Amino acid sequence: MTKVKVCGICSYQNALMVAQVGADLIGLNFYPESPRFIDREAAGDLVKRLRARLGDQCPVLVGVFVNESADRVRATVESVDLDCAQLSGDESPETLEELGAIAFKGIRPKSAEDALVDAGRYVNAKTADGRGPSLLLDAFNPSLYGGTGETAALDVALALRDAAPRLMLAGGLNPENVAERVRAIRPWAVDVASGVEAGIPGLKDEDKVRAFIAQVRNAE
Repeated sequence: MTKVKVCGICSYQNALMVAQVGADLIGLNFYPESPRFIDREAAGDLVKRLRARLGDQCPVLVGVFVNESADRVRATVESVDLDCAQLSGDESPETLEELGAIAFKGIRPKSAEDALVDAGRYVNAKTADGRGPSLLLDAFNPSLYGGTGETAALDVALALRDAAPRLMLAGGLNPENVAERVRAIRPWAVDVASGVEAGIPGLKDEDKVRAFIAQVRNAE
């Protein structure tokens, strides 16, 4: 079953809604320049309340980071009580290796050839004891760290499908196009943020989230 990650959650009530309608993973964005940024204190409160309410049914909680040190990523993961960290900047393989099973890398390769090189450097088979992806693929953009609304090239995604055992697909997904992408690529998981929002960054629309998850499930 293809998993669904809803990313860029900014409030407890929105996180609870997303969890209750079926998201498998929830992303909290710690990149200060993101319109979906959440600080440690607010994230810690959100996570504490969500875990208390949902217990073992809580989705996997992912922190999104851009060009932070391994020490700072680890400190945030521990203080907020996250399950794993998504590295979405220009982090080195050494940073990923230093973080071990708590982290996975997001990549934005230009071509299928570059994608395979990146996979050789960044695939992490141990992320969150198999509950997190081994690699995330986002659309190529020379200057932006995700959130572009663009979709990853099909040939790039297909090249990575076998190289990354738990590939998460991101980039421009929404209820209208996700089923087609799931059928064509068969990723381990899909990642959505703006595609299920109500026009305000970070505010997810329940009808859109439900529609997105339904389209993913129907595509299987």
